[in-house]
Amino acid sequence: MYFVGLGLVLLVMKYMEFGPVANLSWWWVLSPFALAVAWWSWADSSGYTKKRAMEKEIKRKNDRIDANRENIGTLSKSRKRK
Repeated sequence: MYFVGLGLVLLVMKYMEFGPVANLSWWWVLSPFALAVAWWSWADSSGYTKKRAMEKEIKRKNDRIDANRENIGTLSKSRKRK
């Protein structure tokens, strides 16, 4: 996502002919978008994205279970999961 943000900033600066970006080649200005595509391709093919999503779901599930147990009094504050 950072590459897309950087690409958008450089694109606007190039279009408005602002600062040193006005003298850069279009290849340099558009290269962050290519890097974003490469990053997303790697993240999806390696399983990085799915792993992060699964970790987030497991954390939400454990937090919900701990909150329910604490509400009914079966889980003390010292025995909370990590």
